[in-house]
Amino acid sequence: MGRIQQLPDDLANQIAAGEVVERPASVVKELVENAIDADATRVHVEIGRGGIDLVRVTDDGEGMDADDAVLALARHATSKIRRTEDLFGLRTFGFRGEALPSIASVCKLRLVTRARGAPSGTEVVLDGGTRTHVRPAGAPEGTRFEVSDLFFNVPVRRKFLKSTGTEAAHVTEALQMAALSRPSLTFVLVRDERIVREWLRVSTRGDRAAQVFEGERLHPCAGERGPLRIEAHLGAPERARAGAGGLHLLVNGRPVRDRGLARAVAQAYGSVLEVGRYPVGVVYVDLPAEQVDVNVHPQKAEVRFADGRGLLDAVTRELHASLARAFSLPALGAARAWPAAPSPLPQAPGLGWPPSGLAESSPSPAGDPWNLGIAPAPAASAQDDSPIGAADPFDAPATLFEGVGFYGTLEFLAQVRSTFLLCSGTDGLYVIDQHAAAERVTFHRLRKDYASRAIATQRLLIPQLVEMSPAEVAVVEEHAEAMAALGVEARPMGAGAVVVDAIPVLLVRTGPERIVRDLVAEMSRMAKRPFGDAADLVLATMACHGSVRAGDTLTREEVAALLAALDGIDFAGHCPHGRPLVTRIGYDELERRVGR
Repeated sequence: MGRIQQLPDDLANQIAAGEVVERPASVVKELVENAIDADATRVHVEIGRGGIDLVRVTDDGEGMDADDAVLALARHATSKIRRTEDLFGLRTFGFRGEALPSIASVCKLRLVTRARGAPSGTEVVLDGGTRTHVRPAGAPEGTRFEVSDLFFNVPVRRKFLKSTGTEAAHVTEALQMAALSRPSLTFVLVRDERIVREWLRVSTRGDRAAQVFEGERLHPCAGERGPLRIEAHLGAPERARAGAGGLHLLVNGRPVRDRGLARAVAQAYGSVLEVGRYPVGVVYVDLPAEQVDVNVHPQKAEVRFADGRGLLDAVTRELHASLARAFSLPALGAARAWPAAPSPLPQAPGLGWPPSGLAESSPSPAGDPWNLGIAPAPAASAQDDSPIGAADPFDAPATLFEGVGFYGTLEFLAQVRSTFLLCSGTDGLYVIDQHAAAERVTFHRLRKDYASRAIATQRLLIPQLVEMSPAEVAVVEEHAEAMAALGVEARPMGAGAVVVDAIPVLLVRTGPERIVRDLVAEMSRMAKRPFGDAADLVLATMACHGSVRAGDTLTREEVAALLAALDGIDFAGHCPHGRPLVTRIGYDELERRVGR
């Protein structure tokens, strides 16, 4: 027949290059990862015209002898693995032996290398994958790759490249991820003969994160769950971005793209991040090599976990415990020593709607200022030895904040425009948005009561009829049980209306119609939120409408109760929707402004 033929090596390499080499940044990524695997301490990257004309990567690693230099450019030749079992314990970036021959097949490549201790080096030159010569060369110890005229022999691929600036930006991002991966290495980026970025070696991941995210206030987080280790450096909720472009993920030091992991990090912020928004920062996940499969993507940009659901759940819970403390104080507040993080919580059986297996708590006290659940929380009993495992895994225990009392130490001075509370602290003036603060406290109370199925309700003397569309009535009928758990009793009345019989006590200031309409709107969208976050969105909306608003006049007693209540909850520096509720004006700034 003669119709089936084996592809020539050059064509096979170009096909492989289509998977591995997408743009100049792909070349930089592969060459830099090879340098890291070669135990380099310094990696110098130069690009010309965004990397299209030139990519030069120089390292001071262990280098290669002449035989290895030639073999390294052959397909499926690698020093990283020897047998099948090695694939399940990889601790190097490269392992397939595909990157170098794939790159060489679509460019003009020059390799100069010298092994440590060798008297001389070796130069290998290829043109479109065809070797033109191999010869001795003078060179320092280490390796230098020069890739020029990328895609010169594949014009169809070349025309899909973007502008020089765009390609250079992708190169910068690739090198930045390598810098986050290896803080102990120095990375230098030269663009068109000018140094544009330099990441000097540092001793910790936190120091590297500070270099990469210069100007961002990042909070360090750490947690453990069995063999899993989590370290993160994450920004404040108000700095979050649409999309996960500012969130960098590394698994066992390998930069990865993983939507599930990114969502798990976002969910650690609870309700303070809207759907589709992600924090700025970096998250390191370290676990045994045999529990993660890195051989699932041509560019090694994706991984597969042995227990993906358990890992994502652990990431969310461990990060939440730390973030809840970090963002309970204003960003510019006085430095304080936080209590140690609580013990790791056992993994919950499920987090669906409504969540199950959560802690018990008391309904809101009846004698509450403004009748909104904002009252000083009772001090925790010293004899209270209830197991931490019984607590809501997304609710910071009150004992975590016992004795901190930051907001309670503020001296209330005045209410400004019936909107802001002006307070004096030891280091400056604090301006608190009264609605945002009351909203956070009300949300916290609602959430605790909801977790224990103990939301206190107020039955209406006269049930209220609310006209709705047939679709909205169907939502009420479908979610009647979930709405009852939230303290709202409503039932369909024909195809175009519902009857509201009871609402939560905490929301008596809000009209029943508004509560039901907001609940229906949130429940219609809640399927977009994975895990148990749908309840948070609903509760956040309820808290917003049931709290003190701008324009309400407060007494000193009410302000004192509000400040004391903030001390006992998590994320007290932000409203449930992520908006900061307090800002500080330092006394030093005031003195500077008046010339003292």
